[in-house]
Formats: sequence, structure tokens, C-alpha cells
Amino acid sequence: MSARATAAPRTILHVDMDAFFASVEILDNPELRGRPVIVGGAGPRGVVAAASYEARAFGVHSAMPGALARRKCPQAIFLDGRHHRYREVSAAVMAIFAEVTPLVEPLSLDEAFLDVTGRRRSLGDGPAIAAMIRRRVLDDVGLTCSIGVAPNKFLAKLATETAKPRATPRGPVFSDGVAVVDPAHIQEFLDPLPVGAIWGVGPKTREKLERLGIRTVRQLAAMPVSGLRQGLGVAAGEHLAALSRGHDDRPVVPDVAAKSVSHEVTFATDLIERPALDREIVRLADAVAARLRASATQGRTVQLKVRFGTFETLTRSHSVSTALDDGLAIAKAARTMLDQIDENTIGVVPTLGVTYTGIYEPVADLAAALDDLQERTGLDVDIHVDGASGGFTAPFCAPDLQWDFRLPRVKSISASGHK
Repeated sequence: MSARATAAPRTILHVDMDAFFASVEILDNPELRGRPVIVGGAGPRGVVAAASYEARAFGVHSAMPGALARRKCPQAIFLDGRHHRYREVSAAVMAIFAEVTPLVEPLSLDEAFLDVTGRRRSLGDGPAIAAMIRRRVLDDVGLTCSIGVAPNKFLAKLATETAKPRATPRGPVFSDGVAVVDPAHIQEFLDPLPVGAIWGVGPKTREKLERLGIRTVRQLAAMPVSGLRQGLGVAAGEHLAALSRGHDDRPVVPDVAAKSVSHEVTFATDLIERPALDREIVRLADAVAARLRASATQGRTVQLKVRFGTFETLTRSHSVSTALDDGLAIAKAARTMLDQIDENTIGVVPTLGVTYTGIYEPVADLAAALDDLQERTGLDVDIHVDGASGGFTAPFCAPDLQWDFRLPRVKSISASGHK
């Protein structure tokens, strides 16, 4: 009998704050309560960072262009983001989680996994612990959250979606905010869901599955693993086969260290002249360096991102022999990479970004995020991987890491022989 079959079910919570940024703004300014509030989205190139449920009732959602959000909901109140304040509130929420269990894995400022298996004897079962956390967050912080309870991370995150408030023209409709996946009824929970509900199934993968006659999780679970391997590739096929049956052995990993430090900005007007670009590179590099020093971190790789007015995005990366946290050194490396981009193409540059990192980038997570973006906006964005040194080491040191042509969105891979 397998370890999976004999092991006692874990109790995993996925906690997601409700419309977090917008809710913090309403918390600090109660006069906004009941009104459509949108954080971000100001200016001709603004993008919505968050929307209250009153705004969502008009079809506004995060990552939507601000101009479109304004057309959908002209009466909305647009606010600039206050990220220092969001971090303060997030810290208070995460502190509550940490009082419940040391096994807290933050995913973002407003989202985390908690493993409360070891607290069931003292605090009660999963639903009871989830209800207690919701009360604490509401009483101590003044915000609501939705919680999924399940035997693993995959199922808990799916459950959270069913616990979320519903946006309606009459205002948000709240349930008790807790959704539970019973370990004895996992397949019953999964079977009716569209196959796109599974992590890693974006538009392109869904098209492949539909060609196999698979549109629901029930149909996916019924498909022999050998057929999925043949249709999707070995790694992707086995991954989806496991999730379709509710199998996810990933642990909750507390205190995950930041994998990179980045800073980027979308400019209100296009930058055309090289001196202006150089000034912004210095400013961005200084911001990255300050955050590196604040976290007592150094790195060896600088990445530059340049986005043109056509929304074409180019990235360049450069590794140094000695780990640095100095803004001038980071700026020098970034300017060197900018030199490698044909000056005749630098006509419209609305975005620059610098990333300082030193480990494998989560290409599979990026692909999943782009799948979600296409699902919401219709934008189909390919991935071109700069293999750098990782392209030579990953196949041997991390053979199960999906970063290459096993991901349908990866269209090209470049690597430098000197690495």
C-alpha cells in the first residue's frame, strides 16, 4: 500500500484576503464603504491593482487597463496605491496566522497557506480553526478573508474560490467565508469543475485537452496517464493526472526567502532619448540596491526589462563574478545591457525593470500566470527563455524543473556558451 494511501490526511488552509488593497482603503476611509473603489488604474497607462466588490459588479477586475475600468464603471473612485500601508496590514494579518501555526507560507501580501494538522487536538478541526482565524482577522484588523480547508494545497486553493464573496449589482454577497473539501469526497468536489480550474491548464493546454475530448476534471481523471503523457508530454501529463485525482504532496514551506529583488515602473509619457533612459536606470538600480542592503542580501545576476510602445518586451541578463548590492554597479551592468539593444529600436519605452537574482527563475509559474492573463484578457504572450548558466545546469541538477519546451508557451531558449 502506498504512503499516500496510509498517511493520515493533513489539514491545509488557504487564506485569501477579500479585495485586499481596496478593502484597506475602505478600512482607512469608511466614507468609501458601499462605493465602487479601484486601486491603481489612473493615467493613460494605468492598470487596476484591486477593485472592491461594488466595482467588480460592473466587470472591473485586477490587471484590467484603467481606461477600460473607467468606461465600465465611470462612477468609480480611483485611488493611488499605498503599498507601505498594505505591508503594515499584511504584517498584522500574518502575525495572526503565526499565532495559530508556525507553518505559514505567504504567497503574497494577502494570501498564505497554513498547515494546521498539528493544531487540531488543541484548536479543533480544520473548519473550526478557519472560522477562528476569520473572526480574529475581522476583530483585530477589521478585514474579511476567505478560507479553503482541504488535505493539500491544491484543493485548499480551489476551495477558497468557492468561499469568496459574490459581486452583485446590489452589493457583495458574503457566505460564512469557509469552504471545506472533505478527504472522503475529493473526487466528487473535483469532477464537475472545468479542466481549466486545474493549475497549469491555460488556454493552450486546454486546447490540447479538448482535442482529446477532455473538458471537465472528471474526463481528465478518467484518461489513462499514458494517453496524457503522449498528448501533453511526460511531465505535464503526469502532473495533470495527479491533480485531477486530488493528489498534491507539496508541503507548506514557511519563511520562503525572496528569490529576487526587482523594481520597475510604467511611465506616464514615453521615454525616447537615451539620457532619460540612463537616469531611470540609475534610479531603479538604487531602489533595488537599497532593498538588497535592507534584507542583507547580495546577488550575481542583473536583469533588464525594456517594454516598447508596441508592448513588445525585451529582457537581457548579465552575471558578475562577485556578489554585489551597490546601485552604481547594478546600473553599470544594466546600461551595458541597454547598449546591446539596437538604438534604432529604442523609440518608445514605457517600462524599464531591473531584477537582481541568482537562482532558477519560476518559468512554469510565469507560464501559468500568462495562461491566466490570456484567459482574462485574450492576450497570448510567448515565453523566450534566456537560459544563461541555468540552461546548462538545470537539466542535470534539477531534471524535474519545467522551464523549457515542455511548457507550450516557451518558444525559444537562448544560452551563452561561455557560461
